[in-house]
Amino acid sequence: MAAISTPLIIALDYADLPSALAMADSLDPTRCRVKIGKELFTRTGPAAIDALHERGFEVFLDLKFHDIPNTAAAAVEAAADRGVWMTNVHAGGGRRMMEACAARLAEKRHATRLIAVTVLTSLSDDELGEIGVVGSAAEQVERLAMLAQQSGMHGVVCSAKESTRLRERCGDAFLKVTPGIRPADADGGDQRRIMTPEGAMAAGSTHLVVGRAVTRAAIPMEALTAIERAIA
Repeated sequence: MAAISTPLIIALDYADLPSALAMADSLDPTRCRVKIGKELFTRTGPAAIDALHERGFEVFLDLKFHDIPNTAAAAVEAAADRGVWMTNVHAGGGRRMMEACAARLAEKRHATRLIAVTVLTSLSDDELGEIGVVGSAAEQVERLAMLAQQSGMHGVVCSAKESTRLRERCGDAFLKVTPGIRPADADGGDQRRIMTPEGAMAAGSTHLVVGRAVTRAAIPMEALTAIERAIA
């Protein structure tokens, strides 16, 4: 599969494989990548990855591994063995876990991009305080992003509201994958730290994870084209 150049990742957040593939079949694999999350993967397993690869898509396997170092590294290796373009771990697993995962990919010479989740975009400052995090979401994101970079990650998942600071601290090449992307006229849903596609790219995000704005559109490729125009 030839590599593509696009910042857009469409979230296939469906409960069954036929629904996910029906959406994939309405998209152009040369103009976007797709994301498989926990529900779809738990219900369908690697069959979802294989079916999307057969359709020409590069896949972001979004399972957010978080475990002891050896177990997390084995899971990352298993994902890379399936040929996924990108997968992720929780930065909260710590330096040794992230280093073990990065080392396993290097040892096996996998090209899979490995990124770390910093702070979920659904969490507010108050909610972070409830779980014992001192300081703001932005401060915690920066702390974990710096640790992730030092631990060999290719980038992080972060809100667009933190992308500018992370670009300053971690550089342009460090991937900043941003969920919570909504066009200006879209409902925010359960996300808290959201931004428009053009705002996120201007802020420093390198990749945008887009869900409902495309997958619930009457004509998904028209919605995707509108986002492409907005960020051009």
